[in-house]
Amino acid sequence: MADNAILDRLDGLKIKYEEIGQQMTDPEVIADVKKFVALNKEYKELEPIVETAERYQKAVKDLAEAKDMLLNEKDEDLKEMARAEISELEPLTAEMEEQIKLLLIPKDPQDSKNAILEIRGGTGGDEAALFAGDLLRMYTKYIDSKGWKYEVNNSSEGAVGGFKEVVLKVTGDNVYGTLKYESGVHRVQRVPQTETQGRVHTSAASVAVLPEAEEFDVEISMNDIRKDIFCASGPGGQSVNTTYSAIRLTHIPTGIVVQCQDQKSQLKNFDKALEELRTRVFNLEYSKYLDEIASKRKTMVSTGDRSAKIRTYNYPQGRITDHRINYTIYNLAAFMDGDIQDCIDHLIVAENAERLKESELG
Repeated sequence: MADNAILDRLDGLKIKYEEIGQQMTDPEVIADVKKFVALNKEYKELEPIVETAERYQKAVKDLAEAKDMLLNEKDEDLKEMARAEISELEPLTAEMEEQIKLLLIPKDPQDSKNAILEIRGGTGGDEAALFAGDLLRMYTKYIDSKGWKYEVNNSSEGAVGGFKEVVLKVTGDNVYGTLKYESGVHRVQRVPQTETQGRVHTSAASVAVLPEAEEFDVEISMNDIRKDIFCASGPGGQSVNTTYSAIRLTHIPTGIVVQCQDQKSQLKNFDKALEELRTRVFNLEYSKYLDEIASKRKTMVSTGDRSAKIRTYNYPQGRITDHRINYTIYNLAAFMDGDIQDCIDHLIVAENAERLKESELG
């Protein structure tokens, strides 16, 4: 039997969807860019719910008619047709109902955004920097496989290779909603290249994934920013070391500092640095929300607990373990080549189960 509470909510959302569609044709709304962007975002978020709801409501109606036919029809052939339809529609409506329950739970409004991905070598010195480099390769291969784009905002190389720190901007569809599960400490157990005795060492790198702030999310006054220009260092050809193209921006009210030296153009570096600064200021506020949900969900790491160990990469055993959901697989080589979707899928399923429990629909 269809859940009446769900049907009522779907009717309400369909009315809201149609009202937003109407509002978006209003010249006054079109002229107000901020309002139009917000409505368009809400409209797109409601679209899959409304489409699924229409299919669900049709299936519910067809199921009721088939049951009515089975009860009241005298013709045996028609009754047999009704039985076949019921056996097909009952599991279908149950499956769609579960799908709708998930769609009705409010999403993190940042999920659809692009992301800033930051990888830092942690404990373990040179080996930690090398591992940070391995993680960078893993993520860039995964990003390529998703058809997303990335660009390096800033990087600092390790003494023997890898990175002490690297910051990427990742753009594409639902980037933050997918990569957010990667925030936390990634621990590696392997024999370092510098180890002559063949002993396994443990070192770590931390990953932070931030939703990229859009222009309308946070307003930053240029009067609150101190801009420093300096010579870029590191790879990039001779010109990168001889021109003052690198930009460092300091947000005076919060003390947040970002820098960008990836582009040869000072203007491009400034634009990228400003985007990242806006994201980091926005995330000061967003982190309060994150900390709140992290206390309820094991799939997410609190921003105040960046020391939380989320995953171990064990090279001697070829094993990956995600400690949040007790997920273990033995295909480390493929995983480090960017084949991480299965692990992310398991985390999404675990989080959806937790979100359903939190909601009154569970």
